[in-house]
Formats: sequence, structure tokens, C-alpha cells
Amino acid sequence: MGVKHGRDYSEILSELTEAVGRISDGYVFFEMEPDEWQELPQESKLEVWEALAEDLFYALGNEPVIEVGSGVVIYDKETHRINILLGEEDLASVLLV
Repeated sequence: MGVKHGRDYSEILSELTEAVGRISDGYVFFEMEPDEWQELPQESKLEVWEALAEDLFYALGNEPVIEVGSGVVIYDKETHRINILLGEEDLASVLLV
């Protein structure tokens, strides 16, 4: 189903990919060890983050809060945005409209 949006999906996906990539231990979401993640080439890491962003976009329509490593991805349907938090720190927000 995904989240409701008015912006171009490819722009949202690009911003969401960048945002989840800022979660330093996000690889834990994939049940990877730190050394496994470090061994991946940068291109592969970007592909993993993009796949995660796409999955999150659709999953947030049903589950508005999803943990990714030590971060939390939250769909706020009132403000039409996806917020990425690390503890109390707001890492990024992706506007949907």
C-alpha cells in the first residue's frame, strides 16, 4: 500500500535512501555484523539502502514506526512526512507532498 504522497516517487525514494543511510548502524536491520558491512563495496551499500528505503516506504503505510538499527523511521501522516530519528536527534525528514 505505501504512504500517501504527492511528490514524485523517485525524488522521495532518493531522499529516503540518503536519510536511512545516515543511520550508522542501520546494517543491524539486515542482521549483518559490522565487519560484514565494512567489507561491502560502497556501490553495494547504496543498493542495500535503496532497497531498504523502498521497503520502508511501503511498510510505513501499515506500520507507522519502524526501527532500523539504533534509529527509528516514523511516518507522520498529519504533516505528510517521514522522520528519521536517532535517539532524540532528528537526522532527516522527507516531505511527501
